[in-house]
Order: sequence, then C-alpha cells, then structure tokens
Amino acid sequence: MNFVAVMNIIAGLILCVGILEAIPAMGKHLVKLAKWLAGFQTIIGVVAIILAIVWWSSLQSVVAIIAGLILMIGLLPTIPAIGKDLEKLAKWLGSFQTIIGIIAIVVGIWGLL
Repeated sequence: MNFVAVMNIIAGLILCVGILEAIPAMGKHLVKLAKWLAGFQTIIGVVAIILAIVWWSSLQSVVAIIAGLILMIGLLPTIPAIGKDLEKLAKWLGSFQTIIGIIAIVVGIWGLL
C-alpha cells in the first residue's frame, strides 16, 4: 500500500474543504470528514512530510511535502534557523490551497491505482 498516496488524499481533503460541498450526493459527508480531519492538520502535515521523505516516489512525495508544509504552518516558526523561511513559503503556498488540495487528491488516487 502506498502510504504517501493515502496521506495525499487526506491532506487534499483538508486543503479543499471549501469546495467539497459542491460534489453531488457525497459533498456534505466529505465536508464533515474534512472538518474532523482538520482538527489533526498539524499532525497530518508532519506525517505527510516524514512519509514523503522516507518513501520518496517523486511526484507523490513532492505533493505530500507541499501539502504538509501548508498543513503545519503553525508549527514552522518553532523550527530553528529555517523556520521563518519555511513559514513564508507555506503562507505563499497557502494562497493556492484549494488548487494544491485538488492536485493532492488526484495524485493520491492516481498513486493508489
């Protein structure tokens, strides 16, 4: 099982929670799931980055690192030396949060096939 792909799907759900309701039939249920998962977003971000580094698989891992950075934005300033730079990067990436979320879900599903 590709754990990085699963983390991409989970991170993508959290990142694009704003547009999930537009999905017919399942939208409301996906929004509930994504809001519940958002309570663990920092932990999910850290796990996504760690899994991406341990099981490097090019596109899957790059997407997981980008999504993980956005999810753990509150934790980044505590990292010595590079925390401020990573926080700036994550804030800039956060402006594309929904697009990155959609990409993470698509790449995650593609990785599971």
